Amino acid sequence: MQEGHIFTVLQVTPELSAGGVERTTVEMAQAISRAGGLALVASAGGRLEPDLEAAGGELIRLPVHSKNPLTVIANAFKLARIVRQRRVSIVHARSRAPAWSAYLAARMTRTPFVTTFHAIYNARSPLKSLYNSVMARGDVIIANSEYTREHVLHKYHVRHADSVVAIPRGADIERFDRAKVSDEAVAAQRAQWGLTPDDPRCVVIAPARLTRWKGQRVLIDAAAIVEARRPGALKVILAGDAQGRTHYLQEVQAAIRAAKLQQTVALPGHVSNMPRAFAASDIAVFPVTEPEAFGRGAVEAQAMGVPVIASNLGGFTETVKEGETGLLIPAGAATALAGALERMLDLSPAERAEMGRHGRDHARALYSTAALQAATIAVYERVLGRDSQPRAENRERQVAL
Repeated sequence: MQEGHIFTVLQVTPELSAGGVERTTVEMAQAISRAGGLALVASAGGRLEPDLEAAGGELIRLPVHSKNPLTVIANAFKLARIVRQRRVSIVHARSRAPAWSAYLAARMTRTPFVTTFHAIYNARSPLKSLYNSVMARGDVIIANSEYTREHVLHKYHVRHADSVVAIPRGADIERFDRAKVSDEAVAAQRAQWGLTPDDPRCVVIAPARLTRWKGQRVLIDAAAIVEARRPGALKVILAGDAQGRTHYLQEVQAAIRAAKLQQTVALPGHVSNMPRAFAASDIAVFPVTEPEAFGRGAVEAQAMGVPVIASNLGGFTETVKEGETGLLIPAGAATALAGALERMLDLSPAERAEMGRHGRDHARALYSTAALQAATIAVYERVLGRDSQPRAENRERQVAL
């Protein structure tokens, strides 16, 4: 291990943009540093680089986001050299393409290997199944929800169930606190969205990158239904950037124009201050059309006291309490989503506030960054305690490919 540190963890993450994988990487860098360890992150980098530095992590810039087989192999040798030079104790992979490089590097150096399933991976061919299987080759496999854990156990035929650990994604409860967002900040955010101080519309936020399965098109269709029934009832904020998906962005813009919702639906792009955005909103919507492994945004919204509407899929079935902290709807059903929006509109402000209070208590009781950090550090300690066992033997025991 690195001199002066009790252990060294090399997290391998595609990029450091603004997704859940990236934020969890930064949060764990902070936890590793606070525990007296050295937090290394191999990544192509991105907008969260200053956050990583502030958390005590060190970026090692590598093109680990690449799926090119030659690049993957080259990255493996580079990572192996880093593992040896920096005396890495654990290699922790958080995505499939980087995981292959990380796995090979761990095998070459006989270093403990941990993976985290941040998503449910589709496998429409044997080749894709093999590609996905690297995430099930960890000495310990972390799943970001019980839903994900059950998926891993069923899909990947893990022989020892105790090698798959569910650690729910955390929300920064201290940051996502409505009491810390001033009324002036809320007013400024609403003004940025084109809302005047006396605008009576209910503000609906859908925070997600612009990609089809996140369901923005479903929300647009639902907003059109509500607008036809209740003109001027909603202001919808599709908060997220396209991350290069220009065709889908254009499709979303065309759908807004076709439904004549230019004054109803806004596309502000990436929103960096999500606590302020949630505080400026009345409802948070997550209309995904495929299962979300966890769905951190729903937890963050609830922590801010904002009622949630989400598809009845994946992690949302764990994090959203139907009728108490929000509403669950069939996936891809614009009519059902419109009905749920109208149910929220029919609630009095006091009733919505009560639902928000239940959500805040629920999030604070079960989901926090501190809990995620402590549980993951416990996994590292567990893995390091197994050092006397050959790592290759562990992998053969755990996964039947």
